[in-house]
Amino acid sequence: MSETISSDVRTRLQWSLLALRLGVFIVMFVWTLDKFVNPGHSIAIFEKFYSMPGLGETVAYLMGALQLLLVLAFVAGIKKRFTYGLIFLMHGGSTLSAFAQYLDAFNNLLFFAAWPMWAACFVLYFMRDQDTKFTLGK
Repeated sequence: MSETISSDVRTRLQWSLLALRLGVFIVMFVWTLDKFVNPGHSIAIFEKFYSMPGLGETVAYLMGALQLLLVLAFVAGIKKRFTYGLIFLMHGGSTLSAFAQYLDAFNNLLFFAAWPMWAACFVLYFMRDQDTKFTLGK
C-alpha cells in the first residue's frame, strides 16, 4: 500500500476488509453447513439452478467437505489469490444461475441480496493484499 496513505486510513481499511470477509464467510459457512444438515436441499438447488439432477447425498457431502475447507481457508486469509478468487467465482455462479428469479423481482426479493455480497467478494479479491487483519496468509 502506498506510503502516502495515513496509518488511520490503513487501519480503517483493514478493519473494513475484515468485516467484509467475516460477513461473506458467515453466508458461505451456512451454505456449506446446509450440505451436511439438509443434503436434499443442496441436491434440489443443483437440480433447479445448475441443471444437474440426481447428484445424491454422497456428492452433497463431498461438495460440503471441499467447500468447508475453502471457506475456512478464506476466513483465515490463506492463499488469498486462490481462496478469495474461488469464493468470488462460486458466489458469482450462484448469483447468475438465479437469473430467472430476478425477472420476477417482487416474488424473489431475497435473491437480490446476492448482488451486494458478490460486490463484497469482488472487493475482497481486488483488495486482498490490503486485507491483513487476523489473516494467516501474507
